[in-house]
Amino acid sequence: KVTLWLKKIYGNRPIPQYEVNARTVDILYELAEYNEARDSDVSLLIEDMKQKATEYEAEANYLQGLLAESLDLSLSSLSSEGTSCLNVLVSSAMTLETKDTSLASFFCAINDMTSELYATESKNREMELELSNIRKKLTAALMLEKRLEKDLKKTEELLEVEKAKADSRSQNLKFLKDKSEDLKVRIKVAEEQLAATGLDQSLTHESLVSLSEKLAALQEEIVPLKKKLESYLDLTPVI
Repeated sequence: KVTLWLKKIYGNRPIPQYEVNARTVDILYELAEYNEARDSDVSLLIEDMKQKATEYEAEANYLQGLLAESLDLSLSSLSSEGTSCLNVLVSSAMTLETKDTSLASFFCAINDMTSELYATESKNREMELELSNIRKKLTAALMLEKRLEKDLKKTEELLEVEKAKADSRSQNLKFLKDKSEDLKVRIKVAEEQLAATGLDQSLTHESLVSLSEKLAALQEEIVPLKKKLESYLDLTPVI
């Protein structure tokens, strides 16, 4: 079948050389099937068009004969104005896609087109309203985007400032921590030196801090006693 199809395609010309294997034969077979189906469709379409042309020609001859018999009119006897009107009538019928040129067909076609026009205009108004709503939403979205960009920029600037402050505080904290460690070492060394010279332990920093805490506790205990004593001082002395 492939060989016959190739001979049909190339006719008297030689068939080009090709590698014969299962894949190429399958491809050529599919092309042959598609080509034959297409040729069959084209043949049917041609036959249908010939049939319609025959029918149209017969109908035209019938109408011409009817006009000639009834009104003694023919296309050759029409004036230029009559021919122009007839062409307009035919063009209008083709544009409106009517089955004939009767007034009823024209009125029906015009009504259908008018209804379709109203429906199209209504649809256009709906689409314009929807488009307007979309534009409003888009404008609001763009404004929101700009505001968010400004807020984001301000936030980034604030983050940079806070980061700089945090870095500064971190450096200060590290300095104070190092200074505190240094002072502790110095105090310890000084205490050791003083202890080596026979300094009383009660005079060291830790002892003084402990004594200060005890003194503060005693002062808190004395407060209610002073209040109680003041109440006795208000009494009349016994003679």
